[in-house]
Amino acid sequence: MRGQYCSSGVFLLLLTIFGMSSAQSLNLMPQEFPEEFIIHVDKSSRNSDTNGTRWAVLVAGSMGYGNYRHQADVCHAYQILKKGGLKDENIIVFMYDDIANNPANPRPGVIINKPDGGDVYQGVPKDYAGENATAANLYAVILGDKSNLSGGSGKVLNSGPNDNVFIYYTDHGGSGLIGMPEGDYVYANDLVDVLIKKHEANAYKNMVFYLEACESGSMFEGLLPTNISIYATTASNSTESSWGTYCPGMSPPPPPEFDTCLGDLYSIAWMEDCDLQDLRQESLQEQYQSVKERTLNRNNTEEGSHVQQFGNMDQTSDLVSFYLGANDNSSSVESKSAQAILEVVDNRDGDLLHLWHKFQRAPAGSGLKQEAKKALDDEISSRQRIDNNMKQIEQLVLGYSSNVNFVRPGGQALVDDWDCFKTLVKTYENHCGSLTNYGMKHTGVFANMCNVGVSVDQVVVAAARTC
Repeated sequence: MRGQYCSSGVFLLLLTIFGMSSAQSLNLMPQEFPEEFIIHVDKSSRNSDTNGTRWAVLVAGSMGYGNYRHQADVCHAYQILKKGGLKDENIIVFMYDDIANNPANPRPGVIINKPDGGDVYQGVPKDYAGENATAANLYAVILGDKSNLSGGSGKVLNSGPNDNVFIYYTDHGGSGLIGMPEGDYVYANDLVDVLIKKHEANAYKNMVFYLEACESGSMFEGLLPTNISIYATTASNSTESSWGTYCPGMSPPPPPEFDTCLGDLYSIAWMEDCDLQDLRQESLQEQYQSVKERTLNRNNTEEGSHVQQFGNMDQTSDLVSFYLGANDNSSSVESKSAQAILEVVDNRDGDLLHLWHKFQRAPAGSGLKQEAKKALDDEISSRQRIDNNMKQIEQLVLGYSSNVNFVRPGGQALVDDWDCFKTLVKTYENHCGSLTNYGMKHTGVFANMCNVGVSVDQVVVAAARTC
């Protein structure tokens, strides 16, 4: 399948940059969650539903038509919550909002999240769009701190001690960080600090956090306490990519007029599960198992995305409806087992795939063809430049290029000195330009440097020399 995207010349480089395979199920080990417990548990004994209010914060952290899938994911999530009975006043949405009416969108004013899906954009609040979709505003919203908002609707998470909260975040990521539009970052320690402050304020009963991004496990691993009533799942562990799906050239494909991926595999897995199941009868653990099986992309090389759990495992017996509402699909004739196995692309390469198909579809000899070729060539050159920059900086600072993003065993936080980590990321970008969605894969190198005691001055000198 890989060869079909490249025919000659520079585009052969695409073969070394991205690959696609199919997502298949994984047999669960008994120690993870005994199957007999799932079958025999008395659902009436599970934690009772909250007498308070259900709240939700939905975040699409990217911009640009090549990242169509992130805003499509968030819009689909909104529709699930609305069907579940949540009110707009209790749903806060971050999205750049440059997809629905983008000139490249073949269905103006419409966003879909699956090939045969309907419009998920209709009615979605745009609380923090454009330049207002920032990390600072996200922190202020979660904390209910209107005084630190900058622009936007002013809606904040005004949850109280009897309320349940659901947070869903989808974007590109790297070791220790996830993106926001216009080059802004949410760092793992800052995010967890905000969640801890929310708990200290007694501002929720229980919280669930679903996170879609590459290396998303690094956002919670070794950081999220188990005793603050927060349960989190991530699309991948701390060292691997997550995956885009419903992409052109894959199975099942998007409608023929689309040249970009419609969704992300982990996100599609949990949302299509919600579309099929009676959420009043499904626990968080049951949904996790279903999502984990569908998200693992397993081929002959065992590459893939392993969904993770963090935080308070006692909450896994809670019903999904406690957080997403009573989305009653009890009359559905479909089942989890009927959900399609999806072909996927590494999430870092979704925009590259978009540019390739845009080039392929442009009329031969036209200005559009030349423009599409330049955009594709520029993206490939940018990736090569970032890879070369990082290799040289690592060699100058450490004396070698390890090609290994982690020097710590699993279960520990990425770094102890987060100020060092943030400073090295900023130092690189100040001298060499944006890491970009693709370059975020290198942030583990900066973590390594902090962990072995490299000084900021050493990186400044190396970055200045390299760039």
